[in-house]
Amino acid sequence: MKRPNNLEKGDLIYIVSPAKKIDHDSIYFARKLIESWGLRFKCAEHALGAYNYFSDNDANRAFDFQSAIDHREAKAILCARGGYGCIRIVDQLNWDNFQRSPKWLIGFSDITVMHHRAQRLSVMSLHATMPLNFKINSKQAIESLRAALMGESFSISSLPNALNRMGTAQGRIVGGNLSIIYSLLGTADAYDFKGAILFIEDLSEQLYHLDRMLFALKKAGVFDKITALVVGGMTELKDTSSSFGMTYEDIILEKVKGSNIPICFNFPTGHIADNRVMIIGADARISVGPEGANLCYV
Repeated sequence: MKRPNNLEKGDLIYIVSPAKKIDHDSIYFARKLIESWGLRFKCAEHALGAYNYFSDNDANRAFDFQSAIDHREAKAILCARGGYGCIRIVDQLNWDNFQRSPKWLIGFSDITVMHHRAQRLSVMSLHATMPLNFKINSKQAIESLRAALMGESFSISSLPNALNRMGTAQGRIVGGNLSIIYSLLGTADAYDFKGAILFIEDLSEQLYHLDRMLFALKKAGVFDKITALVVGGMTELKDTSSSFGMTYEDIILEKVKGSNIPICFNFPTGHIADNRVMIIGADARISVGPEGANLCYV
């Protein structure tokens, strides 16, 4: 896997909005934060636009993302927010310059589409918080983003959970939003799960939708290929009026029954304030024990 260069003082971060529209205040706050790190900030031409649900039409969102890929000075591409829209433009982009001269691609939620493409091109990327969330993020989430960009070492720990399955594993990090991972199974962009530590998170899904998606991963053999499963924020999940009858933890544990991989619940990643960086494509080791879980990069 190719690792983009670490950022240094004076380097440029390029902001794009490849999916849903974003408010100006969030971008202003992000600019101040980025500049406080000694970095420069550039906002794409249409990043602050509004076109129905999206920041702009498909052509202009693709133009902005292509401009970020091709920009000679930009060292990182920071997505302003998720929502929906990346799948509409990912195949319109020319990724040649990204593959020749990798840049940090940063975001989560719908941006998981772009992480899949980065993995297909053998480039590491950062599953991390975005400008929409900067104001409400924990200090640890923001600091992990800065540290990852600057190439500083860090690890992530989570609290004990009675449903965790103890053990230690090593592998390449893959994952992100479960709905996106599910939607890309069987495509050319699907993750290579063999020997990987998989992390998942999601937002506002029905429990039976979650069940369906996890059954698809099971039927695709994902849980037989990975070395560990890390479950992040499963935020604002919904039940039907006639209850589905299982918690999300029950649903997950049912699908991995029979395997002996370590499993960690409530890991600090996803649609939560404490959304720490996961370096997709990097090799890592996770230990799950009575005192909680710890993930470090190797």
